[in-house]
Amino acid sequence: MNVAVILPAAGLGIRMGRGAAEKTGTSRKQFMLLEGSPILAHTVRKFAACDRVREIVVAAPAVDLEWAAGMLAHEFPLRRARVVEGGASRQQSVENALATLAPDTDLVAVHDAVRPFIDLETIAKVLDEAAETGAAIVGVVPVDTVKQVSRATGHACIRGTLPRDKLVLAQTPQVFRYDLLKRAFDAARQDGFFGTDEASLVERLDVEVTVVLGSDRNIKITKPGDMSLARLFLQEEMQRAVKEALP
Repeated sequence: MNVAVILPAAGLGIRMGRGAAEKTGTSRKQFMLLEGSPILAHTVRKFAACDRVREIVVAAPAVDLEWAAGMLAHEFPLRRARVVEGGASRQQSVENALATLAPDTDLVAVHDAVRPFIDLETIAKVLDEAAETGAAIVGVVPVDTVKQVSRATGHACIRGTLPRDKLVLAQTPQVFRYDLLKRAFDAARQDGFFGTDEASLVERLDVEVTVVLGSDRNIKITKPGDMSLARLFLQEEMQRAVKEALP
């Protein structure tokens, strides 16, 4: 089965803030350094380690195409990892990358470039699920009580409490049959619909999307405070790798 991975990495990283830019030289969170390597490189490594992945496509900003291509060529010389120009939105970036995939692609996995702690076991599970159902995402059950609110009065007023057993917080990878994802993007473009993730585009086709349980460690690095947690997780991964390598 031919599996392609798309990593949309054209975001501006606005929530990371000016302070982060002063410390690292860039406010683009996907290119910020995590223990000496760009966050994007850490993420690519996870999918490069998966034997089922045929190619990895990074959608990067136009001004960073040369840098991103050089990074991939240096870090992953033996993998089919390449760069395409991203768009003004996540949806456009994924669509640009999707348009470059070979027609014989079976499954397409879309993953946030700034989720470097996805594990191989979860990748395998969501690939298996999508191979069976056609559409699957990774998600976690919220631990906090979720309130529905209205702001019509100028105040955030509670209008209801949503049952947590019927809710999931969507993560990535989100994996779909190639032809299904193409059809979803075509329909969204024709209708002028913009979704916050790929599943929302597929849902519009009245296609059921299934969920594979993810992990709280699969964090999305979006704010300066997330970097401290990311360093801790990376140290733990490195220590675990050393222990596993010992005879």
